[in-house]
Amino acid sequence: MMKKMSISTSKTSLVLFLCQIISALDVPLDSKLLEELSQPPTITQQSPKDYIVDPRENIVIQCEAKGKPPPSFSWTRNGTHFDIDKDAQVTMKPNSGTLVINIMNGGKAEAYEGVYQCTARNERGAAISNNIVIRPSRSPLWTKEKLEPNHVREGDSLVLHCRPPVGLPPPIIFWMDNAFQRLPQSERVSQGLNGDLYFSNVQPEDTREDYICYARFNHTQTIQQKQPISVKVFSMDSLNDTIAANLSDTDIYGAKPVTERQPVLLTPTGSTSTKVELRGNVLLLECIAAGLPTPVIRWIKEGGELPANRTFFENFKKTLKIIDVSEADSGNYKCIARNALGSVHHVISVTVKAAPYWITAPRNLVLSPGEDGTLICRANGNPKPSISWLANGVPIAIAPEDPSRKVDGDTIIFSHVQERSSAVYQCNASNEYGYLLANAFVNVLAEPPRILTPANKLYQVIADSPALLDCAYFGSPKPEIEWFKGVKGSILRGNEYVFHDNGTLEIPVAQKNNAGTYTCVARNELGKIQNEVQLEIKDPTMIIKQPEYKVIQRYGQVSFECIIKHDSTLLPTVTWLKDNDELPDDERFLVGKDNLTIMNVTDKDDGTYTCIVNTTLDSVSASAVLTVVARPNPPFDLELTGQLERSIDLSWIPGDENNSPITSFVIEFEDALHEPGVWRYQTEVPGSQTTAQLKLSPYVNYSFRVIAVNRIGRSQPSEPSEQYLTKSASPDENPANVQGIGSEPDNLVITWEPLKGFQSNGPGLQYKVSWRQKDVDDEWTSVIVANVSKYIVSGTPTFVPYEVKVQALNDLGYAPEPSEVIGHSGEDLPMVAPGNVQVHVINSTLAKVHWDPVPLKSVRGHLQGYKIYYWKVQSLSRRSRRHIEKKILTFRGNKTFGMLPGLEPYSSYKLNVRVVNGKGEGPASPDKVFKTPEGVPSSPSFLKITNPTLDSLTLEWGSPTHPNGVLTSYTLKFQPINNTHELGPLVEIRIPANESSLILKNLNYSTRYKFYFNAQTSVGSGSQITEEAVTIMDEAMASRQVDIATQGWFIGLMCAVALLILILLIVCFIRRNKGGKYPVKEKEDAHADPEIQPMKEDDGTFGEYSDAEDHKPLKKGSRTPSDRTVKKEDSDDSLVDYGEGVNGQFNEDGSFIGQYSGKKEKEPAEGNESSEAPSPVNAMNSFV
Repeated sequence: MMKKMSISTSKTSLVLFLCQIISALDVPLDSKLLEELSQPPTITQQSPKDYIVDPRENIVIQCEAKGKPPPSFSWTRNGTHFDIDKDAQVTMKPNSGTLVINIMNGGKAEAYEGVYQCTARNERGAAISNNIVIRPSRSPLWTKEKLEPNHVREGDSLVLHCRPPVGLPPPIIFWMDNAFQRLPQSERVSQGLNGDLYFSNVQPEDTREDYICYARFNHTQTIQQKQPISVKVFSMDSLNDTIAANLSDTDIYGAKPVTERQPVLLTPTGSTSTKVELRGNVLLLECIAAGLPTPVIRWIKEGGELPANRTFFENFKKTLKIIDVSEADSGNYKCIARNALGSVHHVISVTVKAAPYWITAPRNLVLSPGEDGTLICRANGNPKPSISWLANGVPIAIAPEDPSRKVDGDTIIFSHVQERSSAVYQCNASNEYGYLLANAFVNVLAEPPRILTPANKLYQVIADSPALLDCAYFGSPKPEIEWFKGVKGSILRGNEYVFHDNGTLEIPVAQKNNAGTYTCVARNELGKIQNEVQLEIKDPTMIIKQPEYKVIQRYGQVSFECIIKHDSTLLPTVTWLKDNDELPDDERFLVGKDNLTIMNVTDKDDGTYTCIVNTTLDSVSASAVLTVVARPNPPFDLELTGQLERSIDLSWIPGDENNSPITSFVIEFEDALHEPGVWRYQTEVPGSQTTAQLKLSPYVNYSFRVIAVNRIGRSQPSEPSEQYLTKSASPDENPANVQGIGSEPDNLVITWEPLKGFQSNGPGLQYKVSWRQKDVDDEWTSVIVANVSKYIVSGTPTFVPYEVKVQALNDLGYAPEPSEVIGHSGEDLPMVAPGNVQVHVINSTLAKVHWDPVPLKSVRGHLQGYKIYYWKVQSLSRRSRRHIEKKILTFRGNKTFGMLPGLEPYSSYKLNVRVVNGKGEGPASPDKVFKTPEGVPSSPSFLKITNPTLDSLTLEWGSPTHPNGVLTSYTLKFQPINNTHELGPLVEIRIPANESSLILKNLNYSTRYKFYFNAQTSVGSGSQITEEAVTIMDEAMASRQVDIATQGWFIGLMCAVALLILILLIVCFIRRNKGGKYPVKEKEDAHADPEIQPMKEDDGTFGEYSDAEDHKPLKKGSRTPSDRTVKKEDSDDSLVDYGEGVNGQFNEDGSFIGQYSGKKEKEPAEGNESSEAPSPVNAMNSFV
């Protein structure tokens, strides 16, 4: 009992000890620190354990190591020291342990075969490499052999052996012909894992003389070729002939016909075999069978399933391949070869062994003097590997004693270590299938604290996320770490912070108030050091408008939005993904600043689109689904069932609905008997239905097709169903659209819409046409016709009603009694003209015409309406004759009046009225003469202003093109315009109608005048024409003006006036912006031409003429031409055009503001007109 307790206590102590020493120092991977600290050697690079070299090239055996101080290197070969200096062919690279064996200058690779091991050593220990086995590659030639031709009977199996030379590494085998073309392989002919070519059964086409096996040695990049093998396949007929000619009758039993055979395994042989494979390798199992027909191979695992995702079938399923095998893959694998005659199987018992593999590899140990630690080396394998320890490359049993070290199986325990305890330990785990070798050093250091995190490092984190502030440190003994906030802050404690063993300070949920300076302090018994870091808190990145689910039709355009909000100091990048992968490389995808647009959408674009926003600190994403809809695919597999005389059942399978549910199916039919190639509508059923009972007509050879319909549109039609011919019967219906209409006054044309072929219900379709005069006690007259759709009845009275009917019949009988329709015999021209025609003139352009209706009997047809023919005889103001153009107005129905618009004033007209029926027009009524009253005239045809002098202008004009009456007079109005476009007092002059010119005298010199000119009749004034002109300037006055302009007092006065104008303008604009009102309208009315307002005739309805813009000054650049002629269409001008591109502005008194002469001085003077250069005198006159 005491003994058991002792053992338990010992185990508990060991566990506690291991827990204490687990916290040995880790040396950070800091290059600067590693350069300063003493460190035992570590192997960093070495050649592979099994190293096959090219015998034609130099051999390089790698061995690189690091340590402080730098290590020295030595080698052993086959277990003994390898003296490099004694072999001139061998050198070691400087500052390295890598060997270079010079083969290219006379050395032989075979002389350096062996097992090599490298040792790297410094004052703190020695590390060793793996045992590196050096073997030169070999690619031997094929041994010469005499190959006999293979004579094979058709259907027999055949194996062509390759037997390549043994090389290092083994060669890759393949079969080719003389033309270096690979021989085709199939389920019948294939290459085995051993390189042989297997024929499950031979065929005549296998006959050839160039079956060649090739061996490729990749390491030496050489290919070796076997002698060609000849195969001759004898067919049964030729074989029988050959045997009959050479053998006795008793020996011809072998010449049986080709017979099928059940499978027989060619490889492996027998019913069972075994296979051993190592863990992690690829397991290859093979079964190749002979037989006719060619057997099919199937694989199973007895008592289990083949491993998913690791199982593959190769060589037409003759090879089972399982990758990365483990012990769980051990078991019995059965291959089964089967054809129509039977099967054969083979069981392969697979055992998975394992070379050693690590469970826990030893790790480097850095300790402080007096500390404890452990090295653990745990490995597994099958069989279980043995563990052995070495110290500095020497078995630990014979290594120098170290009182701080204790070996316990796969663990070395260190206690109270000193600096002399530093060493490199090797753990070797080995079994019969291999070994593992690992170096791990124990480095005992005494170092003051060091902080490896850079000073004043800036950390940026997103608000409400964790903040990790690094304080990477090193020291021996292990330093203690403390954190402070601010320059004079207290030590950080509490649940708000997490302190990690590696010195990192974690703030689980960082807020804005956590920003600032943090100080890390590291101390041990050898010293103290501190470091400051900065923390900034940033606003999170957000997607404020996410992409939304979209449904789009094929070939449409769709756009996804992704609008973001982010911290102003961070630069976001937006990436779009489709189904968690990159967008297709397609120009249809357009990525904008905050959206993704897809042009010409196709079915492949269907999927999930994700907008990912990345900054240097955070990432957010949002997704949306795009559903691409289209017309459905056509239905298929149409089937006809339940065939009856008048009905049949049709069923079908719907096609793909393309993301839009099918709403209905349209069924169409073709009558191959009567209308081949023509498809007609049969019926429509809901989209949830895939069958329909269809009504049939007799004597129709039906075939059907179905069209699917969804919200997007109709599918293509399905393939047609099989045909179904129905029996004949008498017609079910009569022709439709029966009419009786005469084409001549003495006939009746009976027409109808003939029955379709499927409506005939049987052969011999004809029509019985019947007619009789309505309201007359007559019998029906009938006639039977075929293959026509009209019948003409001759000798009828003009336009009388008839009863008409058409009945269908065929060889099996008549259709039901048809309904009667009313028709009329042919029409003739009307015989009577309308009477009592009266004209009432409403105004100068409109008249109303009345007439009495024509009796219906005299119309002799269907009354369609009345036509008025009217034409202008002459103008009353001009006696000239002109071509008469008749105009026609038609009034539908039984009308008795009509309006004639668009007449010309003061003219003489004639008109007559005629009645119209379906045949044409009747006689005309007697011509009726009427006259239109006077109207206002058009504008004068031109206005010219010539001969300008100091005080006079000459005006010439042409009479109106359309006087529209007797001219009574002309009216001339004019007014001066100063340089600011202000209009002066208006003067009006009345001129007799017979005048065509006028001299205006007593005008002001050097003054611009605007003229308004129009003509009058007794009705009123016509539209006016406008013009402007300028009187010339006296030369003496001009000279005096120039002299005044050079005086200083005048220049000062002009500046004062300009300043005053500027102040007035500012006050004006301020008042306008405050809503002030100005009497602009009153000022305009004061200066406007009283004749500008539109003038109407007394009755106020027609004859309106107006030109509301003729009172405006002429446009810039529209000066009077050299002949001073102004056409009416050229006189439309606007005050705005004088404003140099500025919208019209007005002073408080309503006058126009603008520098009238601003552009004019750049234009050349025309004729005798002054160029009006701005002078001080004129400027003064503008404001007087």
